[in-house]
Amino acid sequence: MATLPVFRWHLAPDGYATRRQLRARDLRPGGQDVAAQLERPRRRRPPLVAYLYRVDLALPVRPMTPARWAALARANAARRRCPECRRDAGYVIPASLGMCVPCAYPGPDGPEGSC
Repeated sequence: MATLPVFRWHLAPDGYATRRQLRARDLRPGGQDVAAQLERPRRRRPPLVAYLYRVDLALPVRPMTPARWAALARANAARRRCPECRRDAGYVIPASLGMCVPCAYPGPDGPEGSC
């Protein structure tokens, strides 16, 4: 296995980009392996590492099809539905609670009237 070139933070040559930088250019890695890595030193801890991909090998982002838009809408709707009262909470249910806020902290009337 070949070792990756390692660059210090902010010192990577042109032609390399992180996943986020590729996405900002409407590109994706496209199945290529990691080409290099950045290391940001930290005191008394291991360095932060960012993986770099070659921009010339990156492919354009796949367009969203109507079926993918529909699947994304269903997934977001499921994140808003409370598993306790089965109602749309109007916001994404916090994972820390696992249910909508009125069900997690019921008032004197109970969760039925407050959801």
